[in-house]
Amino acid sequence: MKSKFQSLVEEAIELKADHAAMIDVSQIKFYADARRACEKNVCGNYDTNWKGPPAIGPIDKLIDKAKRYEEGLLIQTVHQLSSPFDLKGMKAAAKVYEGIFRKILSHVRVKYKFKDILPLSAGCCRLCKVCTYVDGIECKFPDKAFSSLEAYGIDVIALEKSCGIPYYNGLNTISYVGLILFNEN
Repeated sequence: MKSKFQSLVEEAIELKADHAAMIDVSQIKFYADARRACEKNVCGNYDTNWKGPPAIGPIDKLIDKAKRYEEGLLIQTVHQLSSPFDLKGMKAAAKVYEGIFRKILSHVRVKYKFKDILPLSAGCCRLCKVCTYVDGIECKFPDKAFSSLEAYGIDVIALEKSCGIPYYNGLNTISYVGLILFNEN
């Protein structure tokens, strides 16, 4: 079934996403195991961020929250690296991705005025240099901070495959993925 919001895909590409697709949220496969990477501190942000585990809450509640949405816009940006170990390039690419994701999210909010939106991004929120969570202070920007797809139990590789978006984009590349879930009314 083709989404009536297919125009969002073209708009996301115009706003510099390399790949984009619509998905019916009922088609997303959620796995509590997807969050185990967070709990094993694979990204190095476990227990340091309001938008990541454990602060974000129990996985079953997050999955239930995500399932209350009807549709989603999946975006991916692809960035060239000088080598597979180009950490400086990875950090620069993450900043570029975040700018593109925020631009697309702003566009969706302004143009479509959906009643309810849940943006999920690549990795834990990086809005602040150091999250206030570590000092036990409330988030300064709760409306601008994002959780990750994995924190919500979403297997990113499976999601990309289900939408026809490639997970691997070539030698010496890194890809970042975001998902904007929404309800029309």
